[in-house]
Amino acid sequence: MNQLEEFKALGLSDDILTAIAKKGFETPSAIQSLTIPHLLTTDKDIIAQAQTGTGKTAAFGLPIIQMLTSRRNIPQAIVLVPTRELALQVTQELISFNTHDLSIAPIYGGASMTEQLRRLKKGIDIVVGTPGRILDHIRRGTLDLSAIAYLVLDEADEMLNMGFIEDIEEIMHAMTGPKRVLLFSATMPDRIAALARNYMHDPDLLKVESQHVTTDLTNQIYFEVREGDKFDALTRIIDVEPEFYGIVFSRTRTGADEIVAKLLERGYAAEVLHGDISQTQREKILGKFKKKQVNILVATDVAARGIDVSNLTHVINYSLPQDSDSYVHRIGRTGRAGNQGTAITFISPSEMRKFGFLKRTIKADIKLEQLPTPADIIATKRNKIKEDLDAIVESESYGECTGMAAELLENYPPEVALSALLRLAFKNELSESSYPEIRSIDVDRKGKARIFLAFGARDGYDTRKTVRLLKQECGLSDHDIDDVRVMEDFSFATVPFDRAEKVVRALNKLSHGRPIAEISKDSPSARTSGGRQSHRRRESDTRSGRKTGRKPESRESYRQDSSVQEAFGAPDDRNGHRKSVRSPKTSGTKAGKKPATTVKASSKTSTPEKTAAKRASELPENWFEEWFGQRQPARNKKGPNRTPKRKNRD
Repeated sequence: MNQLEEFKALGLSDDILTAIAKKGFETPSAIQSLTIPHLLTTDKDIIAQAQTGTGKTAAFGLPIIQMLTSRRNIPQAIVLVPTRELALQVTQELISFNTHDLSIAPIYGGASMTEQLRRLKKGIDIVVGTPGRILDHIRRGTLDLSAIAYLVLDEADEMLNMGFIEDIEEIMHAMTGPKRVLLFSATMPDRIAALARNYMHDPDLLKVESQHVTTDLTNQIYFEVREGDKFDALTRIIDVEPEFYGIVFSRTRTGADEIVAKLLERGYAAEVLHGDISQTQREKILGKFKKKQVNILVATDVAARGIDVSNLTHVINYSLPQDSDSYVHRIGRTGRAGNQGTAITFISPSEMRKFGFLKRTIKADIKLEQLPTPADIIATKRNKIKEDLDAIVESESYGECTGMAAELLENYPPEVALSALLRLAFKNELSESSYPEIRSIDVDRKGKARIFLAFGARDGYDTRKTVRLLKQECGLSDHDIDDVRVMEDFSFATVPFDRAEKVVRALNKLSHGRPIAEISKDSPSARTSGGRQSHRRRESDTRSGRKTGRKPESRESYRQDSSVQEAFGAPDDRNGHRKSVRSPKTSGTKAGKKPATTVKASSKTSTPEKTAAKRASELPENWFEEWFGQRQPARNKKGPNRTPKRKNRD
């Protein structure tokens, strides 16, 4: 456990260190180094200024779990977070540190109240929840506050931005007993400072002082790429740079091992450095790397300390570092000794918010670029082959092969002989098909992504129900949701780019892993919809003929609906029976006349709707009941988007 000496020096117990080792952590972040010993050795409240993704959960979670040594089945700590998504994430992280058999559970809005009441009655030691639902339980008297020893406000500034500050004040006012308050916030707005003055007792401020300096000799770029496509993106960058010589950074040992295993499987010369590598192995690996016997070194931050190589061409952040200081240290390994270097960062949607904060913190010009295409890579490889051939011809180092060359030319035409030799030497390396497709992410430059949803008006959904679903199940706010379009069998919604993947995962989890949502790579972005349009004003459709204050959909949309109905079946009639699909304005076929032809989708129909129709047609007819475990929402007889008139009871 030598690699955990820095964690041990903070005062953490052996069982907690074992949990840390299983997580693959090697060294504490700056905020962890400040917070953990403070919590373990004092009883004071703290205000910790720390950005997203700096290891805050471990900073407060490790010492709290260590100090709550026994299970009492009554809440001893409450962690308030801004979103359901973060509540689940923090809960999972705390459970991974749990060595004292403590009961840890999330409490958030949109989940079953009955199930939450059952869990609370059974007993929870650490409650992780959103302010609204926590306050609801306090008002009901179902959340016992008598034994609370710790109250954690995680991302306090974000909770302020989402309008939770009054709820937080009411929660803190309801806690009359002695408790420690731990407030974590990236920024310190006046309202958060006032909260600290009113509800915290003489808090200590823990703040990491940073000096961010990046070299002008390092070209800093980033690529937007899904998490599952990062490895293929890495191989494209390596292949398009014939002289690639660089370090690939991973945050964990497990991640580093996985990357190296895949690289070796693909035939790349790569080695790995992390905390499990002995000093003897480390020296041997670094010796090979410095001699360029291997050109790719995959390393964790702590293992890369002390590496002194002045001619690296690339540093690649396969995963974002835990803080901005680590980013500066990483990219500082290229662009040395007057050499130009390139620092590349892969950003998945879930990392976009943290990356935005990093860019603002270090004040660096990090440019967005497009990944090299297979055609770009093949062109580079061909040029390299030509250059190598020129070098061999100039050096006249081909003499031992002339006899075999003459024999081949006697048996085959020159083009055939050369083509066969190239095929033999490079196999499939000169084929574009050897590079898997990397799916593009439709995102506008303001950080929005378009989500396809495999349910629509026929399933009882209108704009308001769709927005409600996204808020309750995905932890989104009204501000996050934009340009909702509900069609007959499918829908679109625009959400923040950095949360798009988590929205998709949350919805697909509801449907037991069956895909009902995905990031649309070809749907129109929020920018192309004429600017931001409030979803409150965009009622789902005008297909029923009702006027909604906006222009009717184009004829192409109606034609598309016919196409979808052909594949999916027509909507239910008023009695709940499936109607047969017939041509528009046709109820049957008269004698002597040709049967009417069903109107199909026009070839001019937009690509997104074609794609959506195809996806909708692949769903089973009873998908809604099968996936959600409930019947489709009941619809008003006048259609899913009609609101019945209220009766005058006067």
